[in-house]
Amino acid sequence: MIEKNNLELTILKQAELLGISRSSVYYQPKENPEDKIQMDLIDQIYTNYPFFGSRRIKQELRSYHNTSISRGRVKRLMQKMGLVAIYPKSKRNLSQPNVQHKKYPYLLNNLSFNRPNQVWAADITYLKVESGWLYLIAVIDWFSRYVLSWQLSNALGIDFCLRVLEESFAKAIPEIFNTDQGTQFTSFEFTDILNHHGVKISMDGRGRYLDNIFTERLWRTVKYENVYLKSYANHLEAKLGLTEYFDFYNNHRLHQSLNYLTPAQVHFKH
Repeated sequence: MIEKNNLELTILKQAELLGISRSSVYYQPKENPEDKIQMDLIDQIYTNYPFFGSRRIKQELRSYHNTSISRGRVKRLMQKMGLVAIYPKSKRNLSQPNVQHKKYPYLLNNLSFNRPNQVWAADITYLKVESGWLYLIAVIDWFSRYVLSWQLSNALGIDFCLRVLEESFAKAIPEIFNTDQGTQFTSFEFTDILNHHGVKISMDGRGRYLDNIFTERLWRTVKYENVYLKSYANHLEAKLGLTEYFDFYNNHRLHQSLNYLTPAQVHFKH
């Protein structure tokens, strides 16, 4: 409120008009050096792991930086720095069953995965963009983690599920196809395509996300490494960004579980 370069009113006169002492105009709060050190560490951790919240950053500081700090203090410093962990704020259930559709048993218990195109799986997740919601479906090969096809849609219907299935089958035919019991996957249109190609149909147990664990891991990877960081504005922007990301995921991203090979190297090696 004090204009130090005002040529008409001196600082003293401005202070008198505002009812404050002249000395307070020149007061500068001292920066706590401990705050600065801890904020630098928090910034370093957040830059590497933007999905870490105050609880995990507190543990990271304690375990790897020999810094003992309360979670409350971490939260205050993060608020001061304007840092917020990126993670989905809500969970929509995209796997509502249809009682009129046939359900198939889960076929993957105790099955050894040892070749590409032995087991494929499909799943749907939602993406938040500035203009609203989008739905993403992908088909992944369990052995190689290779994403055979994916589609984005503004609506949670059946059409984009059929498109991703046809695109995948244009490349190869799996022995087993696994999904959850969502109405898109149990629909007559979807299962008819699988049956027509002689594919064994496997479906997760109700509420058992671990039955389709590889697609769950895929969603976590895609969201943390791309979607949350990009903050897409709309469908077109998300499609362009994900096209680039899935190319990176299939052909350039090394997977520890694949002995540091890419999914494409494993999928097309056999």
